[in-house]
This record gives sequence, C-alpha cells and structure tokens, in this order.
Amino acid sequence: MKNKRKFLLFSIYILFVSFFKFKWISKAKTLISDKKTLIITHPIFFRHTISPNHPERPERIKYILTLLEKKKLDDLIYNVDLERNVYPWIKTIHSQNHINSLKKSFPVAEKSSESAVKACLMGVDQIITKKIYNVFCALRPPGHHALNTGKDEGFCFYNHIAITAKYIQKKYNKKKILIIDWDYHHGNSTEFFFYNDPSVLFFSTHDANAYPGTGLPNRKGGGKGKGFNINIHLPCGTNDKQIINVFKTTLQKRANLFKPDFVLISAGFDSRKNDLLGCFNISDNGFKELTKIVMKIAKKHCDGRILSILEGGYNIEGNAKATVAHIEILKNFYKKV
Repeated sequence: MKNKRKFLLFSIYILFVSFFKFKWISKAKTLISDKKTLIITHPIFFRHTISPNHPERPERIKYILTLLEKKKLDDLIYNVDLERNVYPWIKTIHSQNHINSLKKSFPVAEKSSESAVKACLMGVDQIITKKIYNVFCALRPPGHHALNTGKDEGFCFYNHIAITAKYIQKKYNKKKILIIDWDYHHGNSTEFFFYNDPSVLFFSTHDANAYPGTGLPNRKGGGKGKGFNINIHLPCGTNDKQIINVFKTTLQKRANLFKPDFVLISAGFDSRKNDLLGCFNISDNGFKELTKIVMKIAKKHCDGRILSILEGGYNIEGNAKATVAHIEILKNFYKKV
C-alpha cells in the first residue's frame, strides 16, 4: 500500500510537471511568433556573485524582471537555451588561454558570461530571421571591458557585444556593424578589438576620467579603421540635453554615412542619475530619447535591426527603471520616432 501511494504521488507529480512544461513551451513559441520585441534572460544570471553587497550583483537582473512584471511586459521575456555551443564564436574574440584561465579561476562567472553570449546570439538569430524586430538581453556580468588577460576586467569576462558583432558578420554576412555604447564607462575592450576595423563603427559616450581611464577623443581608429572609432568624453553632471545633442549631431551624421547593416547597443545604465559608480545626470526620459534616435538610424538603414545588451548600472532600482524605459521604446517599433 505504501509503495502504491508513492507511485500514485509520483505519477501526479509527473503529470503536474509535464502540464506546466507544455504550457511554458507553448507560451515560448507564442512569444517568438507574435511579438515585435523580445527580452532574453535566464535564472543562471543570478548565480554569479563577486562579494556580499557588491554593486555588480544578481539583484540587477531581478529588479528588472520584477518591474517588467509590474508593467505587464513580462510576456516579452524568454529564457535562452543553454545547450548551445558558443565557444567557436567566443574564440573569434578571445584566446583559448583566456577561456581556460576563466574556467579555472572563475568557473561560475565564466558560465554566466558564456550564457550571456548564448542569449546575444539567440537574439541575433531571431532578428535576422525576422521573427523579432529588436531584442534586449537582460544579462550579467557586463562585457565591454573584457580583454584577453585571463582574468576579469571591470567586472567583465567575455566581451559579449564584440563576439555578437563577429557572429553577425560571419554567420549572416551582414558586414557593417554599428556599436553604440552609452555606458558611463568607456568600452575599452570593444575599442581594442575593432580599432583597426572599418567594418565596425564604434560610437561611445562616457567619462574618460573614470575607469578604465581610456576613451580620449583623439583615439579615432588606426589603419583602415581610422575614423571608425568615435569617443565622446562627457563631464561629470552631464544631463539629458547634453547627451541627446551629441547623439543627434554626431552619431546620426556618422551613422548615416556608414549605413549599418545591424545596430548593437552596449546599454549601460550607470550613466543614469544617482548611480553608485557614475556621476552623470541622465533621466529615464533621456534614455527613451536616446533609444528613439538609435531606432531612427536602424529603421533608415537596416530594417530596424537592433540588439541591445545590458552593461553597467549599479543603482538597483534606477537601473531597472532606465532599462524598462528603454524597452518600452523598443517595443513601439512601428510608432514614429
């Protein structure tokens, strides 16, 4: 009788799990087939921690997801498939020695960053196949400081956006990639990997006096890539009007000459007001306006193809508010911007 009861309970459990698994799979298929915007994430991004109360912590993602639910945008969320092998693509940017060192010294962080790459590549696939118009990747750790040192650089392990650019070029033959980085900190790794490359236009607004101490305006690219690296230093206290003016005057002009086939955003919200590690004064409405400018460029040149990837943002509540403001504009793909 005891065994019979156990078997019955086990059978009920299997039916329960199967029902919800089917429900989730059905929902996932619906998301990819009838939404204009996708938010890609995964609970794996909660696992990596640097130290208690460190600014780069799991709550960065948890608060975003909670606010999305409150705003009734959680139907846009999709979990990335973790089974995919992305190391061949990671190696288009990072050395095998770097990969081996991270796996040995930072196994949890490495797995999280590898999963972040999977999210980005999945997003590209959905956009290129025209199942989705644009994607926001809610992931951590950030990536735009990651070099090939075999260790973390500015909380970063793999440069997700650089790998994604290579993937778009090699997998889908989309040659000209525009990378826009509005993080408070300069994306030195992204600059490094594409500094001599005329097929990638890198546009970065940041405080050059902050970590990592790079991003001076005279760094304009080298060799055939000269003129394709644009660093805009903005001072402490930069507000909406100032950064929007730079996007309208400099970014739009250069992007229209470049005519990108795909637009990538290093969406760092540590440039938002009241951030723990930044001193800009950009509001959520400011990020909405920046997003509109980028969407206008993407609509004009590449059918609106935008993949936006979370970088910094360390005021947990502020980061979530700015992220959701950004997503709300991405979602309005068909509206005039």
